[in-house]
Amino acid sequence: MPIIYDKLFKLLKDNGYTTYKIRQDKLIGQGTLTALKNGTGGLDRKTLSRLCEKFDCQPADLMEYVKDSDVHEKG
Repeated sequence: MPIIYDKLFKLLKDNGYTTYKIRQDKLIGQGTLTALKNGTGGLDRKTLSRLCEKFDCQPADLMEYVKDSDVHEKG
């Protein structure tokens, strides 16, 4: 998948969010969170908007486009 969410996970960690707190605050659903961690899913517009509002940021602050070959080299 050419969209990676490393920036999102760093932002969450830097703001003290655990998996429990993410679910508790209803930032990201469990299924979506699991898919993001596994690299098999993405954020829908509603979740993306909620995160941008919460952290006062832009979508590019949460995700990054990388070419497939770059993902395989990083992974």
